[in-house]
Parts: sequence; structure tokens; C-alpha cells
Amino acid sequence: MYKDEMSMAEDKMKDVVESTVREFAGVRTGRANPALLDRIVVDYYDTPTPLNQIANVSAPEPRLLVVTPWDKSVLGKVEKAILKSDVGLVPTNDGNVIRMAIPHLTEERRRDLVKVVRRIAEEKRVAVRSVRRDAIEQFRAMEKEKTITEDDLKRAQDEAQKLTDKYISEVDKMLAEKEVEIMQV
Repeated sequence: MYKDEMSMAEDKMKDVVESTVREFAGVRTGRANPALLDRIVVDYYDTPTPLNQIANVSAPEPRLLVVTPWDKSVLGKVEKAILKSDVGLVPTNDGNVIRMAIPHLTEERRRDLVKVVRRIAEEKRVAVRSVRRDAIEQFRAMEKEKTITEDDLKRAQDEAQKLTDKYISEVDKMLAEKEVEIMQV
């Protein structure tokens, strides 16, 4: 009976880990990565549209991002959206594509980025623990309703803790890899 609830909790924990991957991809490391521009939204015919839905974003060189809109009439709007965003890149519009050179990161900026990544990781750890807490509350409610036994409750709590430990260690592993990537010159 509690297996369904455990399966749902594990799915939610997997979602947290996947969102960690996406958020870490958006943190600049000194190398060109098209994921840096994933959060940018462009006003496309009075509709807020993600940049990757109206243009091709590529990294032809390690320190260069190129945005090629499919509709050349939105070049100016794409450029303005990039300037307004918090990515800290300066776009250069040549009439066909937008190029952005990725500047070298200073030591101080690298340390700031490590702090940002650690904060993201801590938020994700809290989210995983929150999923565990919700699942355990469900198990306790099931036990009160007599749909599971006290032994099942104990087993379910142990399983939930093992899942929590597994997914928190995944977040910690990704954090360690990202810190190395950021501090690498």
C-alpha cells in the first residue's frame, strides 16, 4: 500500500535532481554554453516566448555564443532581451546573427559563483527533505487509518530516509563537479 506513495516521493526527488541540473547549467563558468540563455524570454509578436523557441543558440567556439533567429525581424528584440537579462553578456548584432563573447572570470567572480551554486544546492537539499517529510506524513496518516501496520510505517520511514540520502548525495556530487568547473581557469 505504501509503495505507491514511495514511488511518487521518488519521482518528486528525481524532479528535484533534474531541476538542479538545469539550474547549474545556467550558471556561467567562463565557457560558452547555450544553456546560459535558456531563461531569456523575448517579446515575440506581443507574446513572451523563450529564446530557444525563436532562435538557434550555439557555441561554435569555447568563448563565443551565437544566436541565429529564424525570423530576422526579431533580431533587435532578441538583442534587447539579452541586454535586459542578468547573464552579464554584451550582444553584438551584425544584421543576421547575434554574437556574444564570454569574458574570462576573475577569481572574485568565481568565488561568488561558487556561493551561488552552493545556495542552489542547499535549496535542492531542502526540497528533497521536504518530499521526505510529506511522504512520512502520508505514511503516518495511513497508519492512523489502519491501512498499514506499525511495522510497515517503520519500513516506509527507513525507505524514505534511504531515498533522501541517495538524492541528496546526487545533489552534493553535482555541486562538487560544478565547483571544480567554476574554479578551473
